[in-house]
Amino acid sequence: MVFAALFALLPKPLHATSLAHADVLKIGKKIWQNECNGTIAGLTSWNTGEDFASLGIGHFIWYPRGRRGPFEESFPNLVSFISKRGAKLPALLLGTGEKPCPWNSRTEFLRAQHSTEMNQLRSFLVDTIDLQAEFLIARLESSLPKMLAEAAPSDRANIQEQFERLTRTSQGCYAIVDYVNFKGEGVLHTERYQGQGWGLLQVLEAMHGTSDAGAVDEFARAARAVLTQRVQNSPADRHESRWLSGWIRRVNSYNGS
Repeated sequence: MVFAALFALLPKPLHATSLAHADVLKIGKKIWQNECNGTIAGLTSWNTGEDFASLGIGHFIWYPRGRRGPFEESFPNLVSFISKRGAKLPALLLGTGEKPCPWNSRTEFLRAQHSTEMNQLRSFLVDTIDLQAEFLIARLESSLPKMLAEAAPSDRANIQEQFERLTRTSQGCYAIVDYVNFKGEGVLHTERYQGQGWGLLQVLEAMHGTSDAGAVDEFARAARAVLTQRVQNSPADRHESRWLSGWIRRVNSYNGS
C-alpha cells in the first residue's frame, strides 16, 4: 500500500522509448567510456579483489553459482531485458532460468579471455550498447518509488524534488542514469558501511537546491562527498582508497569539472 501510494506521486517517467535513439546511444557511450574506457575488452572484466564478473557498458555484476555478496546482481536482469527486445543471445546465455557466471573465479575468467565463449559474449555486448543503455534508463525509472519507500517520511518531498530537478535536463539525466548504475539506488541494507549507504538515495538526500541550472553541479558535489565517506567507512581489508580517484573522475564528468 505504501509503495502504491508513493508511486502515484511520481512525476512523468523518463521512458527510454520516448528518448531519441541517438540520445539513448549517447548516454550508453558515455557510460561505456566511464566503465570500460570505451574498449571492447573492457566489456568483460573481473576486478582484483572482487568475487564476480563485471560485464557490459555498466559493468553489470554476474555472480558464479552459489556465490552472493553485498552488491546487487544485475547482469541476469539485463540479459532478460535484451532477450525480450528480440536480440540474439550467445550460446552461454541460452536456456531457461537465470544462468550463473560460468567462470568460478577471477583466475578462471582470465584464463578464458580468448575462448569462444568470451568472444561471443563480447560480440553480444558490443552489438547491444543501445539496449544496455535502455536497460539503465529503465532502472532509473523504477528507482524513485523504491527510494521514497526507503527514505524517512520527512525527507521524501526533497528527494523527489531533487530527482525532478535532475531529470529536467539532459546532462542531469545522464548523471543520475550513470550514478544509479555505478553505485546503486542506495536502498539495500546490505550496501552499507557502518550503517551509511552510498547510492543515489544518499546523494539526493544531501542536496537541497531549487534551481535546475545548478542541479548537476550540486549533484556532483554531493556524490563526491558520499563516495569519500564510503571509503572512510569501508573495511580496511578492502583497500577502497585505491578506487576513490577514479570514482571522483567519473563524478566530475557529470558537470564537466
